[in-house]
Amino acid sequence: MKALLFDRYGTPDVLYLGAAPRPQAGPGQVRIRVRAASVNPVDWKIRSGASAGYHRIALPHIPGLDAAGVVDDMGPDVPGLHLGDEVFGSTLTGASAEYALLDAAALAYRPASLSWAEAAALPSAVETGLRAVDLLGVAAGDTVLVNGAAGAVGLSAAQFALARGASVIGTASDDNHAFLAGLGVTPTNYGTGLTARVRERTSRVDRALNAAGQGALPDLIDLTGAVDRVVTVVSEPDVAELGVRLTTGAERRYWEALQLAVDLHEKGQFMLPVQHTFPLAEGAEAHRRSEHGHGLGKIVLELGG
Repeated sequence: MKALLFDRYGTPDVLYLGAAPRPQAGPGQVRIRVRAASVNPVDWKIRSGASAGYHRIALPHIPGLDAAGVVDDMGPDVPGLHLGDEVFGSTLTGASAEYALLDAAALAYRPASLSWAEAAALPSAVETGLRAVDLLGVAAGDTVLVNGAAGAVGLSAAQFALARGASVIGTASDDNHAFLAGLGVTPTNYGTGLTARVRERTSRVDRALNAAGQGALPDLIDLTGAVDRVVTVVSEPDVAELGVRLTTGAERRYWEALQLAVDLHEKGQFMLPVQHTFPLAEGAEAHRRSEHGHGLGKIVLELGG
């Protein structure tokens, strides 16, 4: 099968289109013919070697965690799924290839209202977003601050919090304020002076999520009044020193987020924009755009029919 590969760590230029063995579905697994695969920050951190101490991979490696496609093979112990089903989820093999394996517990059906690219954009972002919201214990009536609300994880968390009946304040660059406001999020700028800006908008912050770094953790603790009311999905130098909870998914994975995102999307209460799509052969440019771009929405590789 055709696949995007790299056989050494480095810049996006190490990526190339080559041949790889077609994976075979084992127990509890399905194989999909990939129609779209999204590019996440973790993909280029793995490719660059920046996370080599955490992510152990064999080279050559197919990058990508999230894909959408058509089920074309199934292993045993996969109830309720059928050949030809259109699904999206987290891959067990690299997503940037003609075929990929999915864990049957980590997928959802693609509704007609979501394009292939939109479906592929969801898995990692919505799983992390729901996990953060759940670990924070967000409930109706809460005021939640999301640092980095225009990024995929922050945007997912903000919409899940809104769906629970919480009010959400989200930091973002000026260009993304109107978009956030349209979703019901109160926007503000990130960076120096965050505490004062947030206090101009609300008398209290009950919970806070750090989804963008920017050295915001001291402000988030100050605004919530307690370190245990803050969760971060970004590993920053002061995380351990401050005692903030860093979630990596080791607690458990919230794959129910995929179906929840679909349900909310069908009600007009959830969206995760796709910024740009590339063909598989332009995977290097997709990684480059994801690594250095700051636009709203996900970068997705499309593989066609």
